Amino acid sequence: MDRPLLLRLGAVAAAAVLAFTGCSAVMPGALDQPGTATADGVGPGVTDSTVKVVFVGVDLGKTSAFTGFRTADAGNLPEQVKALQTWINANGGIAGRRLEAVYRSYEAGDDSPAAEEKLCNQITQDDRAFAVVLTGQFQANARPCYAQRHTLVLDATLVATDDATYARLAPYLWSASYPGYDSFVRALLKTLSEQGFLVSGSAVGVVAADTPTNRAVYTGLAAPELARLGTTATVAWVDTTDLGTLNAGLNQAAVDFRGKGVTRVVFLGGARLASFFLTTAAAQEFTARYAVSSFDNPAFLVNNPSTIPPAALRDMVGLGFNPSQDVPDSQVPFPGGDAEKRCLDIFGAAGQTFKTRENARIALTYCDAALLLHAAAKDLGPNLNATAFAQAAAALGDGFRPAAGISGGMGGGRRTAGGGYRVLAYDAGCSCFTYRGEEVRFD
Repeated sequence: MDRPLLLRLGAVAAAAVLAFTGCSAVMPGALDQPGTATADGVGPGVTDSTVKVVFVGVDLGKTSAFTGFRTADAGNLPEQVKALQTWINANGGIAGRRLEAVYRSYEAGDDSPAAEEKLCNQITQDDRAFAVVLTGQFQANARPCYAQRHTLVLDATLVATDDATYARLAPYLWSASYPGYDSFVRALLKTLSEQGFLVSGSAVGVVAADTPTNRAVYTGLAAPELARLGTTATVAWVDTTDLGTLNAGLNQAAVDFRGKGVTRVVFLGGARLASFFLTTAAAQEFTARYAVSSFDNPAFLVNNPSTIPPAALRDMVGLGFNPSQDVPDSQVPFPGGDAEKRCLDIFGAAGQTFKTRENARIALTYCDAALLLHAAAKDLGPNLNATAFAQAAAALGDGFRPAAGISGGMGGGRRTAGGGYRVLAYDAGCSCFTYRGEEVRFD
C-alpha cells in the first residue's frame, strides 16, 4: 500500500473512528439498585394521552466525504420515523397513548463522551423522552446516562454489550434486533472451530477493542475457549480513543502477529477494527486468514475495495445475524420473512421504499424497536414505565421476531431479541459474503 494512502487512512481514523468506537469514560452518579424500580405509574415522557420516543440517526455524510468510505444510502430517516408513528397510532398506540416520535440527527465526526452526554441531555431533559432508539452511539457513557435518567433504551447499535451490562442497566437497556455479546462470542468461537478455522496448534491473533466489556468477555469466555481448543492466542488490545492510540495499536498488533507466526486473526468488539486493521496489515506486509462477523459489517468490507485490500477477504469465515449488512439480496430473498415484510409494508404505506435490504438496514432496526415497544406495552394501561415494559417484553419471548435479525431470542432473562445466526463466508465467485447451512440458535 502506498504511503499517501496510509496517511489518508490515518486521517480517516481520526475523523471516523469516533463514529464507530467507544472509550472507557462513564457518567458519574448511581443507578437505581435492583428491585427498587417500580412497575406502577408512568415514566418520563408519558402523559395520559401521549408518549414520546426519540429515534437517533447518525449522519455519516461529512465522514464519508472525507474518508472515501462508501456506505449504502439508508433513505429518508425522518420520514421512516413518521411512518412508524402513523402505523402505531392507527393500531392502538403505545399502551393506548398516541406516539410522539422525534427524530434527532447525530454528527458522527463530532462523536466523543462530551457529545454523547450532550445528546443524552437533549433527549432526557429537553425532549423528556420515555424511550430512545440508539444507532451508532458507541461511547461507554451513553447507555448509563439514559439509565440514570430512567429513560428506556432500545439499542439498535452493533455495539459489544455483555450480559453483565444489561443486568447492571436493567430495566432500561434492551436490543430489539441483535444478540447479547456473551452468546455471540461463544457462538463465534464454536463456529470457527467447526469450520476448521481454529485448530489445535494454530497461532491465533485477536484484535480487540480495548473496552471494559470486551476485556471482561475475552478474559471470561474467549481466552479459556481458545486455550481449550489448543490454540496459542495473542491478543492485541487497541485503544480507539484517538488517532495516535489507534494507529499505534494496529501497527503494533501487525508487528507482534508477524513476529509470533500468527496465521489466523479474529476480531472482537466490533468498532470497525476489521476494516482499519486490514489496511494497516497490508502496509506492514502481514498476511493471515481472517474471521469476520456481523459486528465487523461484512458489506462495508466488500463495498470499499479501494481501501480494503480485496485479497484480505479471501477465505474469510465467521457468523452472521444481520442479513442487511452481511449478504446481498441474491443470497437471501428480499423481502424475506414475516417480520421483515411487515416492516416494509408499514414503510411502503407511507411511500418509503428500499431498493435493497442494505438500504433498509436502519429502517428495519427502527421498526424492530417501535414494534417491540408497541407489543410489550399493549396491555400496560396506566402503568407505562420501564419496569412494567421489562416484564411485558420478557413475556413475549421468542414470539417477538426482529426484522433486522434472523429469529427471536428474548425470554429466560434475555433482554436481546436476536436469537439465531448462520455461518458466514466470503465467496470469491460473487465477490460477496454468503450464508452457509441452516440457522443456528444462540445458546
